[in-house]
Amino acid sequence: MSDTAEPTYDLVVIGGGFAGLASARAAALRGLRVAVLEAKPALGARLRTTGIFVREAADACDIPTRLAHRLTRVRLYAPNRTSIDLDGPGYYFLTTDTAEVLRWLGEEAGRAGAEIRTACRFEAAVREGERWRLWAGGRLFHARYLLGADGARSATAAALGLSRNRRFLAGVEQEYRERGRLDPAFLHCFLDRRIAPGYIAWAIASPLGAQVGLAVSHGRKPKLGRFTREAELLFGLQSSDAAGRRAGLIPCDGIVPRWSCPGAMLVGDAAGMVSPLTGGGIHPALALGRRAGQAIADHLAGVGPAPEIALARELPRYGAKRILRRMMDAAPPNWMFDRLLSTGPMARIARRIFFHQSGRTGPAAPEGRPGIADSEIGSP
Repeated sequence: MSDTAEPTYDLVVIGGGFAGLASARAAALRGLRVAVLEAKPALGARLRTTGIFVREAADACDIPTRLAHRLTRVRLYAPNRTSIDLDGPGYYFLTTDTAEVLRWLGEEAGRAGAEIRTACRFEAAVREGERWRLWAGGRLFHARYLLGADGARSATAAALGLSRNRRFLAGVEQEYRERGRLDPAFLHCFLDRRIAPGYIAWAIASPLGAQVGLAVSHGRKPKLGRFTREAELLFGLQSSDAAGRRAGLIPCDGIVPRWSCPGAMLVGDAAGMVSPLTGGGIHPALALGRRAGQAIADHLAGVGPAPEIALARELPRYGAKRILRRMMDAAPPNWMFDRLLSTGPMARIARRIFFHQSGRTGPAAPEGRPGIADSEIGSP
């Protein structure tokens, strides 16, 4: 490790993902001198996320239209491939050109005044009084505050003696350059323990073509080949259009027990700020990342409490979702999903999970598959 020192920063953020960039921008807008240290050679390189935004995240982020594709409905398939269509009035999802979104977020953080350092891998950190000495990319940095936003297996957490994620969903996704016959209005989701035990598989249109993927519960290995072959037949996708794969781990056990220490804290996936049930982490990364940056700025300016105290008030509890995650980990038998999908209670549960509100179900018969007649829908 080199002792060639960089200037002293108010805040050093480890990790240039959604949480890190949101934190950096918020802190820089409040006047802090901020550096983001990203191990990858460029923002958006070697993606480990599907890049699907729920409405709340999309509304808060104002992603440029050219980088996103809007989905307004969900088609949920049982193992026997019967299906129901779900929607939530006013609700939507965005699929994104994720690499470009991250580069755009980096540009926004840069315009606010944050410095973005790529190919700068975090190595170690030592607390000295009210300052940090930390090494990354072979250089020495000094900071008043340190924020770990470096993903599911956070090196920052390990270096600072903070808790690390222990349970994960494992996901893998194939990208295609063309959409084939994939209905671009729908998020196509598949419940099937043969291909995605403990979670779901999906097929979606994106700004770049299509994405087909699945995730499996803790301790299982995702095997994508069987599902991509089925999806190619069902949606008219061509294996010759395959453009690349992305894969990653999704924390699924809620907020880690110890996510802060004097002068430092974790945010985003590093802190387990991910829904244990759905694996949704982009919205909490952006929202809590922004709040972390604001809280750090206020604290260093002497007008706010310790950042971890301010942020703790806003952390999701995930209690019920952790229980439901354990139920999903057991990978219920396919006959159960086949029977339940046509029922009103299952439709209401699905709408709550996908849309956080009531909606409608209707017949769906994609590519000649049988649909399910209208169900009686009541208030959840």
